[in-house]
Amino acid sequence: MKIGDKVVRKSYGKDITFKIIDIKENEIGFIYVLKGVNLRIIADSPESDLEYVTKTDVGKKDEVFNKKVNENIRRILNSRIAGRQYRSMDNNRNIDNNRSNKYIKEEKKNSETMLFGRPGRILHIDGDAEYLDVCLKTYKQLAMEASGYVIPEEEQPHKVLEIVKQLKPDIVVLTGHDAMVKGAKNYMDLDNYKNSKNFVQSVINLRNYEANYDDLVIFAGACQSCYEAILDAGANFASSPNRVLIHCLDPVFICEKIAYTNISKIVSIQEIIASTITGVEGIGGLQTRGKYREGFPKSKYS
Repeated sequence: MKIGDKVVRKSYGKDITFKIIDIKENEIGFIYVLKGVNLRIIADSPESDLEYVTKTDVGKKDEVFNKKVNENIRRILNSRIAGRQYRSMDNNRNIDNNRSNKYIKEEKKNSETMLFGRPGRILHIDGDAEYLDVCLKTYKQLAMEASGYVIPEEEQPHKVLEIVKQLKPDIVVLTGHDAMVKGAKNYMDLDNYKNSKNFVQSVINLRNYEANYDDLVIFAGACQSCYEAILDAGANFASSPNRVLIHCLDPVFICEKIAYTNISKIVSIQEIIASTITGVEGIGGLQTRGKYREGFPKSKYS
């Protein structure tokens, strides 16, 4: 086996698909360092526990995740089409009530073609370049304006504020890798986590800059992060309530929901979490106002 091969672990029921990212040697032989293809997890394993996977033989959990990701994307795009049609009909009803018959036909035509909107802009800071690349491709697929930076988790508290001041995003994602220390029993002690302290400090720095939860929306955390501490620091959304692994696209689907919800509405937290892959075990947060601004009329030059 070599770096780049995709494998599953036999001792875990071949549940998660990994990619080999490093190979180390110790007194018992070679140890393979693994990274989850979909889940934000780093693990290691001896070669005897590994088995190759092919495109048609992915891990059981990954098969479920891939199906849900595709369903989510399809649902989002269909929902936007339906939303535009509804807004056009709503505008047409207003025209019917406020215009004489002479102008109704022309006004309705204009209302259907001249609406435009601006979703919230996203800054996604990730400690993992490969996961960031997957997220940026999905943002693009969902027609979202997102800037991505690869910054190690321990450097994020020192660099995030400078980038936010420069780009002035509506939504900030702070993620990467995290994990609980093996054998830890105190779930509220930040010393028992690999990177939760860094996520907490990054959020504190951002909230000291912008205290309003609706002016700057923050998602922070990764797999098994200290959910309560990150929320207490000032995040709108965080991981992980049940200290489970989260899907790499969970922050993307949260951002989409906020970015494309009208600023006049507060999105139900249950609705936001339902749009994620991991669900309530992996993601939680607070009610948050949408960032989508509707405009009229659309310029003929755009």
